[in-house]
Amino acid sequence: MKSPRMLMVSLLTAGLVLAAGCSSPDSRIKSNQAAFDSWSYEVQSKVKTGQVAVGFTPEMVQMALGEPAGKSLRTTAEGTAEVWTYVESKSHISVGIGMGSYSGGSSYAGGVAVGNGGGWRDDEKMRVIFSGGKVVAIEERKK
Repeated sequence: MKSPRMLMVSLLTAGLVLAAGCSSPDSRIKSNQAAFDSWSYEVQSKVKTGQVAVGFTPEMVQMALGEPAGKSLRTTAEGTAEVWTYVESKSHISVGIGMGSYSGGSSYAGGVAVGNGGGWRDDEKMRVIFSGGKVVAIEERKK
């Protein structure tokens, strides 16, 4: 059986792994500093705060919001547009405890799981629509 201290170390490690996987506008800006520096003050201000606006390029949107959860095409009478979908992920933590016996002895164990598989629930929060290489519309879910 793991000691409480080992369990705490395992939980902290899982939390650090999850946090490391998340990127922020600041980390994306640092990775693309030259492009960021070439944009106007207004664009830079929005990107820094994770906002997008009509007229943004795909590079600007990606730096502000990160990789979209999905990309699709929308065809209308006006033509074809690319739609990027962003979701808000909420993690769930599962805790399990088990007991058993064998040949006169007994055992018990426990575990904690944090993951992005079936335990995650994704809620769509935004759609960014591009046409001609620029954002032409932004759809945000009302809260």
